[in-house]
Amino acid sequence: MNEEIQIETPLADEQIDRLRAGDPVRISGIIYSARDQAHKRLCALIEAGQKLPVDLSGQVIYFVGPTPAAPGRCIGAAGPTTSARMDAFSPVLIRAGLKGMIGKGYRGEPVRRALQQYKAVHFATLGGAGALLSKHIMASEIVTYEDLGAEAIRRLIVKNFPAVVAYDAFGGSVYNR
Repeated sequence: MNEEIQIETPLADEQIDRLRAGDPVRISGIIYSARDQAHKRLCALIEAGQKLPVDLSGQVIYFVGPTPAAPGRCIGAAGPTTSARMDAFSPVLIRAGLKGMIGKGYRGEPVRRALQQYKAVHFATLGGAGALLSKHIMASEIVTYEDLGAEAIRRLIVKNFPAVVAYDAFGGSVYNR
């Protein structure tokens, strides 16, 4: 098994260059939560040539809609949603500067091509482990689209968040080994 790689966000091309499919990683820094409806709104803004409410340059989006936080916690259970649900939107966001995504499951061919073309990466994390994963989230605040409730875009501060490089920027995939 490969040795865990420590990653700090935002992601730089130099970090992405050393990541290969199957590499276990621990992510620390700021990431953003977003699901289907938030992705749809961001893409609509990009297509209209309008400014985004979040600068995507070098950023990582976690496909999550967390549950409400228990007293004394910053966030509730925060497990990944199915990545393929974002496939229609991801190439547009990658082209706009997004460098990483975290979810579960396969990605379509257009997403995999965009990862290679724009030097980005897709991470997978454990589905069904939302309570465990939330322990790696140190802070959470809604930054936009509050009307979406659990699907609002949140700024998350993570520490040693566990994931695996599922698709790298060179065409590698953990799903076709």
